[in-house]
Parts: sequence; structure tokens; C-alpha cells
Amino acid sequence: MTRLFGTDGVRGLANSDLTPEVAVSLAAAAARVLAVGSPGRRPRSVIGRDPRASGEMLEAAVCAGLAAAGVDAIRVGVLPTPAVAFLTGVHDADFGVMISASHNPMPDNGIKLFAAGGHKLPDDVEERIEAAMAAPQAGPTGAGIGRITDVPNAADPYLAHLASAVPTSLAGLTVVVDCAHGAASVVGPHAYREAGATVIAINAEPDGVNINDGCGSTHIDVVAKAVVEHGADLGLAHDGDADRCLAVDHTGTLVDGDAILAVLALAMRDAGTLREDTLVATVMSNLGLHLAMRAAGVQVRTTAVGDRYVLEELRSGGFSIGGEQSGHVVLPDFATTGDGVLTGLALMARMAATGQSLAQLASVLTVLPQVLINVAVADKHSVATAPSVRDAVVAAESELGDAGRVLLRPSGTEQLVRVMVEAGTADHAQEIAGRIAEVVGAVGR
Repeated sequence: MTRLFGTDGVRGLANSDLTPEVAVSLAAAAARVLAVGSPGRRPRSVIGRDPRASGEMLEAAVCAGLAAAGVDAIRVGVLPTPAVAFLTGVHDADFGVMISASHNPMPDNGIKLFAAGGHKLPDDVEERIEAAMAAPQAGPTGAGIGRITDVPNAADPYLAHLASAVPTSLAGLTVVVDCAHGAASVVGPHAYREAGATVIAINAEPDGVNINDGCGSTHIDVVAKAVVEHGADLGLAHDGDADRCLAVDHTGTLVDGDAILAVLALAMRDAGTLREDTLVATVMSNLGLHLAMRAAGVQVRTTAVGDRYVLEELRSGGFSIGGEQSGHVVLPDFATTGDGVLTGLALMARMAATGQSLAQLASVLTVLPQVLINVAVADKHSVATAPSVRDAVVAAESELGDAGRVLLRPSGTEQLVRVMVEAGTADHAQEIAGRIAEVVGAVGR
């Protein structure tokens, strides 16, 4: 049976893969697994969404499923994913639900679940929820049915939390913020302005269908162009649910998640808040990040791809920063998940505190050319472990030595083997990646 949950919740084409019926069933099953309640009150759940049109439909379905299972549904409206995680704790909820497909195109949608306190669910809990969906049970009747309420000014506690987490004044900085017509369209610019920055917000007029449409963190050229046109100090780009943040410097040059991690890790080291002098990153982070951190005396712990695995490593090791090249940055002292707005505030706070430009701060990292080739195969796991493929990887690693690296892994969602190579030059990386991909393709046919 295909697993319903992916690397970040349940996701698919809204009203086709992800139907109201699936949402009702998923919500009711989550209630049975996660709802605990307390003496004198029913269990409760916080529900938020991004602005895409199908979110209205799925929000109604989720609330219906929760109420039918005897759980009170607290609707907080359109807010970023990290805000919903935070408010799950604020409202002392048994669990939280975020309806969003993140950076995916508008026709898609998704449902993310948070445990009490706003923490992401481990695999075994997701498996229990899937099992509960396959064995539905009768719900309560009469006064036992859950109630659905809306929270006025739901964003206020989250905005106050952001202000307390990064109290440094950003006065004197001008930032262009690409909101992707998404969940951060209101709270992102508001948080940056309240911190003192001059804010130029673009793509901040969601209409239900324009989310991620040629804008946001997957179209970094848009904010780069705007930064140069406005003469801004930097640009920030969020995705549809604002759990990630990418940046550009004053010239429009990309400052990706690896560079942001480097800048913030060194800021924390200088402030004495980088616990164990350790940064957590995924295996996809550029070798340049590892080399820069090694030179700065910072250890890098690596995890599988996915911010949930970064979060697990952060929690198990008690570390204070981790993230992904894609712009998911987790600061566990202030957030239980990646928070794009918090990341943007922290990045600008480092600029304000040092008086350095983002280009100067990011120059600590020299990015090695990286080539990624996706090879379609019949059985990704058997191909990835085939002896001839393993030999090709070992030969490439021997050729590269300490000046590059090879990462070969099966895709988490498709019948693909991903071949990633970093080397001193793009041509060298392309040549080695192509050589390995040829072997992978031959085995996979």
C-alpha cells in the first residue's frame, strides 16, 4: 500500500487526490490518535491555511472531521505554517492542522499535522493515523460533538513572539519582500516594518489562485530584479506557507539556505548561543558550507533530506540551528519548525548588528559548483545499491578527493535515482555526474 504521508504531510491535487472526503477521514483519524483533552474540556485543535482557493473547501472538511470526532476546532485563518505551529502551543491545543501545499502550484494542496506544542509528527505516529483512517469509528452525538470557533486577530501572539525573538532594530535597512501571494502576505511585511525596516512588499495580494505563480522562493529572479530597481539593501523571498526564506544581496545575487545558515551560525557562535558549536544540515548542503564551518571551528551534523529530519537531529542533540539549502531554517529556541519570517528577521539583525552588507556576510561561504542529474529507473532502491553503481561512485570519490563530493540517493517520492556531484569547476562536476548517471541508467533499464 502506498504511504499517504510524504516527507511533509499529505499532499496532492486538490479535489482529485486530496478530496474533502480524504480530509474529513484524515482529521477524524488524527483526532483519535492525537486528541487527549484535559479534565473539564474537550480536546481541541488549531486549524490554519494558506490563501489558495481549495483551502476554504479543505478547511471546512477538516473542521467537520474534527467536530464529528468530538474535537473543538479553533480556526485561525490564513497564516504561515510556523504561525499555526506556534499557536498550537498558545491555545494549549492537542494538535494543529495546516492546510497548505507550500511551494507547489495552486491546484495542489496539502494537510500538515502538528503534535501538542507545535512539533512535527514522527513516522510511527503518522502510520497510526493512516491505520485509524482504514478503521473508522462512530463519533459522539449531542453535546459530545465538537464546536468550531474563529479567533479574532489570531496573528497577534505570533507577531509579538517574532518581535521578542529578534529585538534588534532594523532601522536603516531597506528590504524587498516577495510574499508569493501566500500566507505571509500580511504578517511578513508587518513583522519587518515593526522591527524598523523600510519594507517594499511585492506579490502580496493573494486572490486564491495566484499563490506561487511566477513569484516567491521558487522564482528568485523576481525579487532580485526588484532589489536592484529599488536600490534596496537586500531581498527576501518566501514560499506559499512561509516556512522557508531565500535571500538576495544588494546586487541581486542569491544567498541560499546554506549561506543563510552560515551567516546565522557564525552570529550565534559570536553571541555564545551556538550550542555544542554545531550546525545541522542535510546531505544536500553544499560542500562549501562544510568547509566554511570547519574553518570557523563549527561542526556540521548531516541528516537525510527533509526539514523533519533536521528537526529530529536538533531535538535529539539539543542543538540551536539547522536547516536546508532550500531555505528551511530552524531556530529551535524560538520555533518548532522552519520559519521564513523569523529567518528574515534574524538575517537582517545580523546585518544591523555588524554594519556589514549581506554580500559581505555571505562571502564566508564559497559555493562549489553542484550538478544534479535525475535518472528514471524501474526500481530506485535496487539500482542505487547495485555493485556497478557503487563502484562508479567510489571511483568518482577517489578522483575528487577532498576537493568535491558525490551523493547518490533514491528519490523519496518518484522512481528516480538522484546523482549529485560537487567539484572545483562546473565542467568537472558535470562530467563526473554524467559518467555516474550513465551507469545508473544502464542498470535501471
